[in-house]
Amino acid sequence: MKARTFVAAAALMAGLAVAGAAWAQRDPAYAAARAAGQVGEQPDGYLGVVGGGSADLRALVSSINIQRKAAYTQKAQASGATVEQLAFTSGCNLIAQTNPGEKYRTPDGGWATRTAAAPTRDPRCV
Repeated sequence: MKARTFVAAAALMAGLAVAGAAWAQRDPAYAAARAAGQVGEQPDGYLGVVGGGSADLRALVSSINIQRKAAYTQKAQASGATVEQLAFTSGCNLIAQTNPGEKYRTPDGGWATRTAAAPTRDPRCV
C-alpha cells in the first residue's frame, strides 16, 4: 500500500513540478538568477542558492521554497504520502527538467551545470 501511495504521490508531484516551474518562470528575478547559475534545483525538492548570494536572492529563494513546502504539504495531506516523499519526488522531476546551462545539486552534494546529457540524479529517482 505504501508503494502505491508513493507512486500516486509521484504522479501528483510531476504535475506540481510543472506548475511550480511555470510559476517561477514568470518571475523575472528568478529567471535571471537561474540563467546566471546563481540558483539551482536540489534533490530535496527545494531551490538552493549557489554560493553566498545576495540578501535579495536569498529572500527570493526562501519565498519560492515556502510556496513549494505549502504545496507539498497540501498534496501530502491529500495523498497520504509524507511531505518529504513528495518533496523528494519533486526534486527528482525538477532536476530532470533543468535545461542545459542551469545548475542543480548532485547526489554527492556538489553543484553541477546541466549539459545536453541527462543530469546526475539520486538513484532512487524513477
